[in-house]
Amino acid sequence: MNWKHLFSRSLAANPERLHFAAHSHHLWPDASHAGHVAAWEDAATLADHKWDKIMGPVWSEAQRHVADELKLPDPVTLSFAPNTHDFIVRLLSAIPTRPARVLATDGEFHSFRRQMKRWTESGEVVLETVAPDALLDTARSGAFDLIFASHVLFNSGTIISVLDRLAALARPEGPWVVIDGYHGFMAIETDLSQIADRVFYLSGGYKYAMAGEGVCFLHAPTGFAARPVVTGWYAAFDDLALPPGDVGYAPDGRRFLGSTFDPSGLYRFNAVQKMLASEGLTTAVISDHVAGLQGQFLEDDPLSGFELLNPIEGEPHARFLAFRGGLAPSLHDILADKNVVTDVRGDVLRIGFGLYHDREDVSRLTKIIGQLT
Repeated sequence: MNWKHLFSRSLAANPERLHFAAHSHHLWPDASHAGHVAAWEDAATLADHKWDKIMGPVWSEAQRHVADELKLPDPVTLSFAPNTHDFIVRLLSAIPTRPARVLATDGEFHSFRRQMKRWTESGEVVLETVAPDALLDTARSGAFDLIFASHVLFNSGTIISVLDRLAALARPEGPWVVIDGYHGFMAIETDLSQIADRVFYLSGGYKYAMAGEGVCFLHAPTGFAARPVVTGWYAAFDDLALPPGDVGYAPDGRRFLGSTFDPSGLYRFNAVQKMLASEGLTTAVISDHVAGLQGQFLEDDPLSGFELLNPIEGEPHARFLAFRGGLAPSLHDILADKNVVTDVRGDVLRIGFGLYHDREDVSRLTKIIGQLT
C-alpha cells in the first residue's frame, strides 16, 4: 500500500529527500495543514471568545481521541500542555517529601535526565537509575516516591513489558508510577484500561500522532497528586469563584494545567485523527505497514557491520530500527549530505519508518547505504 497522497505537501516541499526519521520529526500530513488553518480562522473570527471553543469542543474531542487510543475509561483524566517536561515539573512538585526519591531506567530521554540531574544537585531529588530488566525488582525492593519508565526506550527501541506489575505497586500516597509513552503512543497498541486508575501516562503528538509540536498530554489517575505546587491559573477553571487567596484545582486531569498556551496543536491533532479514521488507518494497520518495510530493510542488510539493538521477533516493535556501531555518527552525516534524513544518538543510528514510505523508498535507502559502507 502507498499513502504518500496523505503527505503531498511535506513530500513536495523537498521532493528528493528521503526522510527516514519518522520516529523523530514525523512528516506532517496534509490534514495537519487544514487543522492549523482552522486554528487561525477561529482566532480571527472568535478572538477572545475562541477559548470557549478551545476549552470546550476542541479540548473534548482531543481527549476522546487519546482516550480511545489508550482505552482509558474516562477522557476527563487527560490534560494537555506544550511539552511533557511541563508535566514532569508539575508532577514532581506535587510530591510532599524532600528530597523526592525517584527510580528510573538508565535509558530515559535527555530532558528527563537533565532535569533529574539538576534536581539531584539542588537536593530536590535522590535518583536511582537501573537497567530496564532490573526495574521491576528494584521498584519492589526500594522505597520510592516516583517510579518513571518509558514504554519504549528512545535510544534502543527496547520495550518495557512489565507496566501492569509496576502499576500494582502504585498508591495515592506513593509511589506514583509514570509511563513515558512518547515512543509508544500510536506506535504500539496500548491498552491502559486495567491500570488507568493507578498510573500516570505521558506522551504527545510530535511523533507517531503526526500532529507536530505543542500537543502533549498527561493522563492523571483520580486521587493521585491532587494539588501540584507548580500550577497555572488554567488549573483553577472550576474554582474561579473561590475567595481571593484560596488555591483551587479542577477535580480532573486539568489540575495539571499551566497557563495560556498555543492551541494550534490541538487543532492539528484532531484533524489528523479524523483523517486516520476516514482512511481506516489504525495503529495496528500502520504498524503492519511499517513492519513490512523494516523487514525489507533487514533482508537487504545494508548495515551488516552494525549491531541491531531491537531485533524483530514477532512481538510489538518500535517504529524505528536502532543500529549500534562506531561509524554511526559519520554515516549519519554522510547520509545527511545526500539528503537522507536519519537520526543518531551517540554510536546508535536510528532509522524510522512511517506511512509516507513505500518499498521503493526502502530500496533507494539500502542502495545509498550500500554504496557508503
